[in-house]
Amino acid sequence: MMMPLGLAPTIPARWSSLLAALILVSAAAHPAAAAEDLASLVKVYREKPSVARRTKIERFASQHSKDQSGALAHLALGVASLEQKDFPRSIQHMKTAAARLPKIQDYADYYLASAQLQAKDEADIAKELAVFEDAQIASPLASRAVVLKAKALVDLKNPTEAVRALRERDGELPQPDADLTLAAAYEAASDPLNAALYYQRVYFGYPDTDAANRASAALVLLKDAMGSAYPPPTPALMLGRGDKLLAEHEYVHARQEFAAMAPQLTGIEQDRARVRVGASDFLRGETAAASRYLESLDLARSDADAERLYYLAECQRRANDNDERLETLKRLSREYRASPWRLKALVSAGNYYLLQNRPDLFAPLYRAVYEDFPDDPMAPYCHWKVTWSAYVQRRPDAGERLHEQLERYPTDPRASAAMYFLGRLSEAHNEFSAARTYYSRILSLYPNFYYATRARERLADPKLVASEPSPKVVQYLNGIPFSERRVSAERELSSTTRLRIERARLLASAGLTDLAESELRFGARNDGQPHLLALELARTAPAPYVGLRYMKSLAPDYLSTPIEEMPRAFWEFLFPLPYQKDLVGSAASQNLDPYIVAALIRQESEFNPAAVSRKSAYGLTQLLPSTARQLARRSGVRRFRTSMLLQPSTNLRLGSRYLRTMLDECGGKWEETLASYNAGKTHVDQWRTWDSFQEPAEFVETIPFTETREYVQAVLRNAAIYRRLYGTARAALPSTDGVPAAAKSRANRGKRNRS
Repeated sequence: MMMPLGLAPTIPARWSSLLAALILVSAAAHPAAAAEDLASLVKVYREKPSVARRTKIERFASQHSKDQSGALAHLALGVASLEQKDFPRSIQHMKTAAARLPKIQDYADYYLASAQLQAKDEADIAKELAVFEDAQIASPLASRAVVLKAKALVDLKNPTEAVRALRERDGELPQPDADLTLAAAYEAASDPLNAALYYQRVYFGYPDTDAANRASAALVLLKDAMGSAYPPPTPALMLGRGDKLLAEHEYVHARQEFAAMAPQLTGIEQDRARVRVGASDFLRGETAAASRYLESLDLARSDADAERLYYLAECQRRANDNDERLETLKRLSREYRASPWRLKALVSAGNYYLLQNRPDLFAPLYRAVYEDFPDDPMAPYCHWKVTWSAYVQRRPDAGERLHEQLERYPTDPRASAAMYFLGRLSEAHNEFSAARTYYSRILSLYPNFYYATRARERLADPKLVASEPSPKVVQYLNGIPFSERRVSAERELSSTTRLRIERARLLASAGLTDLAESELRFGARNDGQPHLLALELARTAPAPYVGLRYMKSLAPDYLSTPIEEMPRAFWEFLFPLPYQKDLVGSAASQNLDPYIVAALIRQESEFNPAAVSRKSAYGLTQLLPSTARQLARRSGVRRFRTSMLLQPSTNLRLGSRYLRTMLDECGGKWEETLASYNAGKTHVDQWRTWDSFQEPAEFVETIPFTETREYVQAVLRNAAIYRRLYGTARAALPSTDGVPAAAKSRANRGKRNRS
């Protein structure tokens, strides 16, 4: 990619060996150009099978019968035939492929065994799956192979061996398939008791699944056959099924389950089921009914009663009955001080009063959380809310609270905010050496966080430039056990990572991109180098937004990684710039910084032009159709249709205009503009009156909506990274059609090499 003159960043020399290695892996793993044609053929065939499309791939396999490409064609045909339930054809292709693909023989053998099982040809399955016992590298299919082998053993009338195979790997196998298979094996081994127990685990543990339905049918038969010997399900299993339905938002179904199980239970389990009947009503919006029901319950003093009081307080919150709610909270504190339901009630009430800017009410509630539940994950959040209230109100204990935040919760991400505002307090007291030390430590530990961008701005102040680091603050910060960065800066491919990439590229060459992705993800979780495998996934992604998601999932600590420690491609995939011509042009037409526009799009849609949100916001900039229609009229877009928002050029044109309008309404203040973009201007107009903010960061930190606060910080952080990567000039950036420069360069070299 051409960069603005004088601004092109360099790739550290220590990364050159890695980039060369990736190219060599590509050359070694990719068959000839014809294999890429195979991938296209297979992709179309798997999506829309037809005899004509299958014939093309079979012809390809015949033409390449002497090379690896032909074997890959047979592998692809075998997988596709299995998907189409053509088991004899799948077996035929897999047998042809297996012997000629030693690096991915586990895939051929697994799918061969799968087809044989479906065809009731189980005699050789154990032999086919032996490859997993002596594999050169751990296979993503190994645990599934154990279950497959067990199913075959059951069919071959050897259920005892099936039970042994499954129990040996208990806890490692895919669920609920493993437990369903184990139940069937016990049943075939004439052990109805264990069969019932494992069918129950499936039925109660995985509601609303096909496996649960099959387990339910088996349990009916077992119950009839066993009579009084049938083991009743445990209360924990019964309650767990209802809880999973609640977690899946199946509130009506959950209510039915809890109501049905309550008469079968006793003691606290019965009380919990009764309470969760009311909880189901509350969660599905039947607040009045839930409140009446929960108030009517007369329970013994127990954690079930604490749960009842929590949901009663939530009903009172929703009904705006604040006096009653505070009384319920007091009762929870008196009777159930250590209950997790009291903790949930305290956080909920604290958040309620936070939204009303009532520090006199939210501070005591949050304080109770971190004092009475110091090890709970909510403790850092609650302590920070009390700390921030002290800071923004200019209370004399603010510095003490900020130090306490660092010392109590050094691994919490808010540590960067605490250090930043300790730096600002130091500046206010003319302690510029201390301020410089705090800001420098933020850059060291959190180089790409929002507060790192603020710290860089402060470090440019001449008073700080002229100051030396404070030995006292250095010693203090050195004594705090901050989080260690987990993204490795290794530059050499390990032998395992290299083999993972080679295997994935073979699978991709066969058009089996889903299996290639699984191979790389498995390696990242188990034995590979996640950041390098993330690069490989992103390199092969069909669109920039897919590559971005791969990178974020496999290198989640990238914000703590200095830019210079990773290759440029790493950052280009994380911060892509597709649709550059339209993006830059639309931004320029509205006098907007294109990097701010790119930063906003990254947060809104991750550059997915077809993104549609739960609230029906469309496209790159996530515009609502009603808003877009008004913008279209003003922008001269004729015959506007909602589908036009999925066109990048139209979406960017209207989104940039919308952003400009909001920026003007907010007086050019980006923090307020972005908050308005996310939460609406009405909320922002309210929030900015809450305090006399001395800098924009104070307004941002005061935003009570976590989503909006993090959104504003993320967009401003993104923009700073875009500027560092691509330069600060507003000159039009040359289009790369959405492909990062490093990837495009490799692709072009590949085309030249093939031609």
